[in-house]
Amino acid sequence: MNKNTPFTPHMKMADIIAANHSLLLVLPRLGIRLGFGEQSVKEVCDHYQLNVDFVLMIFNIYTFAGYLPSPHTLATTDLHPLVPYLQSCHRYYLTERLPHIKRHLLNIAAHAGDRYGTILRNFFADYEHEVQDHFAFEEQHIFPLLPPPDSSSPVSQAGAHLPVPPSSHLAHNHSDLVDRLSDLSGIVLKYIPGDILTEELNELVFGIMQLSSDLEKHALLEEKLLIPYIKQTLKHPLP
Repeated sequence: MNKNTPFTPHMKMADIIAANHSLLLVLPRLGIRLGFGEQSVKEVCDHYQLNVDFVLMIFNIYTFAGYLPSPHTLATTDLHPLVPYLQSCHRYYLTERLPHIKRHLLNIAAHAGDRYGTILRNFFADYEHEVQDHFAFEEQHIFPLLPPPDSSSPVSQAGAHLPVPPSSHLAHNHSDLVDRLSDLSGIVLKYIPGDILTEELNELVFGIMQLSSDLEKHALLEEKLLIPYIKQTLKHPLP
């Protein structure tokens, strides 16, 4: 498999996951379970009633740096499944990834002394609220602009009258979320003594970096796919 060639429908699903292990975190968000044997991506997607072009778009964006689908691919691919996928990402971040990081961080903070322990706890509490507020904004003001994939109308009744936020507004907010994670990892790497729970420190930093990378892909999906697709859809509403 050529590492620089985007994935195609007839590649084996197992080979694609082997090529990019981080896609293991993407599969549950698409509702795909392990155990696909020798099946191709198309065969797996057919089994789960998923749009193979959409799934490949997600896989390629998460795998190849700088990858964006061509205008033709965007114009011919139904992106309505993108909102349920992004909602699934939100649930993953809020119910799995952030609590995982928080457990390690609080344990380390308890051993780091009053000064740095307090800094870590306060920093993470503020960040957690920032993420929750950002996701709530998207759920309430952006996602309703596009209807569920089984809707007969290209735009929801409520969404038809909502202003579409500019991509630059989302990009600024996404950048803040990623930058704050970079600040958090910097605090841990530079100021927490390395002899304090060494393995847990490594687990914490790895978890922060993994979340940061995932959020960058999440941001790209919203800024480069969702917002343009919503704007295009709203131009052609059905009666």
